Amino acid sequence: MGSMTINTQPITLLVCALGGEGGGVLAEWLVEAAAHAGYLAQSTSIPGVAQRTGATTYYIEVFPEPEAQLGGRTPVFGLSPVAGALDALVSSELLETARQTALGMVSKDRTRVIASHDRTLTTLEKMQPTDGRVSSGDLQNLIRGQSRSALFFDMQAVAQRAGTVASAVMLGAIAGARLFPLPREAFEAAIKASGKGVEASLRGFAAAFELGASDEESPQGAIPAAATAERAKQREAWTATVEEFASLGEQRLAGYQDRAYADLYRKRLERILRAERAADPKGVHERAAARETARFLALWMAFDDIVHVAHLKSRAARWERVRKDVKASPEEIVHVYDHFKPGVPEFAALLPQGLANALIAWDKRRQARGKTPLAFPLKVGAHGVSGLAMLRALAWLRWLRPHGTRYREEQAMIETWLERIERGFQEDWALGHEIALCGRMIKGYGATLERGKQNLTHVLDHLATGSEPPVKRAAAIALARAAALADDAGKALDKQMIELGAPPRPAKAQPIVWAKRRAAAHWR
Repeated sequence: MGSMTINTQPITLLVCALGGEGGGVLAEWLVEAAAHAGYLAQSTSIPGVAQRTGATTYYIEVFPEPEAQLGGRTPVFGLSPVAGALDALVSSELLETARQTALGMVSKDRTRVIASHDRTLTTLEKMQPTDGRVSSGDLQNLIRGQSRSALFFDMQAVAQRAGTVASAVMLGAIAGARLFPLPREAFEAAIKASGKGVEASLRGFAAAFELGASDEESPQGAIPAAATAERAKQREAWTATVEEFASLGEQRLAGYQDRAYADLYRKRLERILRAERAADPKGVHERAAARETARFLALWMAFDDIVHVAHLKSRAARWERVRKDVKASPEEIVHVYDHFKPGVPEFAALLPQGLANALIAWDKRRQARGKTPLAFPLKVGAHGVSGLAMLRALAWLRWLRPHGTRYREEQAMIETWLERIERGFQEDWALGHEIALCGRMIKGYGATLERGKQNLTHVLDHLATGSEPPVKRAAAIALARAAALADDAGKALDKQMIELGAPPRPAKAQPIVWAKRRAAAHWR
């Protein structure tokens, strides 16, 4: 035994998992698998603060020689990962993988990476008025450039198909990639020994095992055949891309209102397709304007109102999602309370123009006398018969929507936007495309939505037409749109409009409310 050469360095693995993905179970499985195969192992963990301020990390070391061959000697394991000394990094979320890479945990000459290309957006990404997402492609290129090899696949999709969680999928990828010198049977034995969700875990393990084995030593992280076929399908003709968005929009609007409303959406989109074909007959731009119009038009036509909110909150799928989110067992009782505070504008939106104007004018007179805007705070128990009946009654009022003031105002603005797109295409494709992208300015609800519509009207009125060449007008619209999306207050848009030689938005009148001073309280 003394003449044998024994590797004295353990194999090091860092696992990164978000909350609820079973990272702790995965670490236990790995140690159990090593013990089952006769190897010594150790694991430690560092809990994250929250799901998206930092993942929970699990550090596992496995000695590469069987315990029977150590002659009674015991290896010394480390308690925490060391930058540049990792043999492998396995992560369930792409940005967390990139973060660990930026911290120096991944080394080009040593570390093999297996990660999900699925993303969980950070709070900062969500806070951006425009698209604040970090490019997944850039993150993957960063990781590939700093690692020995990298394999990316959608761990969440594999887990969902198997009916399990990400921990079983990560275990399968680790086993398939041969990160540890353990047989497959040892990993499966560890799953079976846990006694919980065994069948689903084994399905997820088997699916990921094949993916891990398909790219054992690829320096570029070759994409599995199934993913390659999916990407090839996504590169079909432009018509398929437009149809994909159009089909989703059609389904959304049929559920939002009715079949006739979905047909109106399709007819509007066909108008834009005809106009874009005339402006770009060879399809050089792959119908990018029609694709974006299909997306923003569906979102705009399905504008939020009290009817839509009630419909979403009373759906059976929502109840199932809530029970799943709180991890309620079938025998547990779950109470769900929804809080509403509809005001005069919400009720007026469903009324004809005359009644709506009278109701809004009455509330304005109240406010002029120093009173607060009229609103009705409601607490609705969606889990009970009465609460659910109230929500369904509100959702039933969708038949009233087309007769309401809000519906007519939204449709009129939508038609104006579409006509501007068509007129833009008549001059130049770039101008029509930029006007189509302005649909991104319509988002949110309440005051945010109203500002978006006002900004859109102002930009199109002052930049879409004029004596400047259409390409130059298109560039000006792009600058103004970016400014509007970057600043909710509108100051950036006003500054940009002035720089473009156009007037800033008109100042909006703010009512002055006079209130009587209350008599001071006298204390004895």
